[in-house]
Amino acid sequence: VQIVESGGGLVQSGSSLRLSCVASGFRLDCYALGWVRHAPGKDREGVSYIIISDGSTNYTDFVKCRFSTTRDNAKNTVYLQMNSLKPEDTAVYYCAVTFIRMHQLLLRPNTYNFWGQGTQVTVAS
Repeated sequence: VQIVESGGGLVQSGSSLRLSCVASGFRLDCYALGWVRHAPGKDREGVSYIIISDGSTNYTDFVKCRFSTTRDNAKNTVYLQMNSLKPEDTAVYYCAVTFIRMHQLLLRPNTYNFWGQGTQVTVAS
């Protein structure tokens, strides 16, 4: 079981980044995959999730209309497209997987069982 994120970096405010998450050792259609971020001095925050089997997604209010989560089942990969980035989006972004597929739980970081190593996103003002 392995989860690997990539795509982070340093960008200017208003820019875009696309994060990738490759999950191996899973049948992703049996799981939900979430993006969780952790900024210095703050609690972890669920950013978005996707239920792989039906493609349903949801987002925290802070990123709605700016971020989107998509999947490529053939590549066992999920993407987080981040547009109109703001300095407050600066954080380490983690990809995480859970057996649970209840929408009301999937923006909670504690729902997730398996985690990647994280990728740093820094947005300069």
